[in-house]
Amino acid sequence: MKIGDTAPGFSLPDKDGNMVTLAQFAGKKVVLYFYPKDNTPGCTRQACAFAANFDEFSRRDIVVIGISKDSVESHRKFAQKHDLPFILLADPRLQTIKEYGVWQEKKLYGKVSMGTVRTTFIIDEAGKIMEIMPKVKPDTNAAEILEKLK
Repeated sequence: MKIGDTAPGFSLPDKDGNMVTLAQFAGKKVVLYFYPKDNTPGCTRQACAFAANFDEFSRRDIVVIGISKDSVESHRKFAQKHDLPFILLADPRLQTIKEYGVWQEKKLYGKVSMGTVRTTFIIDEAGKIMEIMPKVKPDTNAAEILEKLK
């Protein structure tokens, strides 16, 4: 996947079990961020940074969506615990995660495993990928996006 490509569509359940599609946000910019796991240190910092900047994203009419392989129930608890105002989508079958190419081999202390690589996509109003941010830093991802979209 590269900048200028049409972003793959999806239909996934949110933290309340409601189905959400990319198509329903046509005409708006979408920040689609993939993260490994609810309630882990880095993922919590990233989500809280998006929450802290949520008013600015909303003011600019930018939709924020986080996707991980966690369950609907896990997302509901994560959102409640950290007061997350944006959309979290569950992809336990890894369909969208794989379609966006973020299910990759990871190495930790010499151990190799497959997992979600923290990656953010910015999708324009026409559904085209305008930015791909691989291996983003959890603490600064939200602010970097706002800066890029000035």
